Order: sequence, then C-alpha cells, then structure tokens
Amino acid sequence: MNAMKRLLWWVLAGSVGGVNRGRLLEELFRTPRNANELSKLLTLDYKTIRHHLHVLEKNRLIISTGTEYGKIYFPSDLLESNKTLFQEIWGKIGKKQIKDEGLKR
Repeated sequence: MNAMKRLLWWVLAGSVGGVNRGRLLEELFRTPRNANELSKLLTLDYKTIRHHLHVLEKNRLIISTGTEYGKIYFPSDLLESNKTLFQEIWGKIGKKQIKDEGLKR
C-alpha cells in the first residue's frame, strides 16, 4: 500500500471525525469554499470545521488562499493527483459511515 493510500485511509476511516473530513473533501472538489460556507453547507459547528480543515491542511490534502475569515480552501495538487484514490476509498466507507453515524448528506 502506498503512502497516499495509507494517509487517506487514516484520515477518512482510521480516526475520529473521518466522515466529516470526507464530506469536506467532497465539497471542496465541487467548489472551493471558506470555513463559514462549509459550516453552513454541512451543518457542522464552525469550530469543528476549522479543526478538520487544520487536520487536512497539516496532512497536505488541502491548501488555502487568503487570510482570516476570507481564507478559501482548495484540494491540494497532491490530492488532485490522487482524486481517483480518494473516490475509491470514500466510495467504500463514506456512505456506510454516514449511515452508521446518522449524518445526512
């Protein structure tokens, strides 16, 4: 298993909050957004969104442009080049996790 596959499995399935990180990445692949927009869209607390964005950015899966409240998040080049791998893993675990945790899309 390559390093990116291990990282995605850990971020999405191997740690608490993986389902929310997967949902965040799904949305960022659709449209770059700021934390407030993501909070409203995913109906999650703003601080929760900020925490997950920090984890994703720390692991080089997303990048940001701007400052403070205007900061916009995008999938990183690393994630973009492994989008198929993300979709494969998220396809296996995403819907099951959402159902198990009672979350809505």
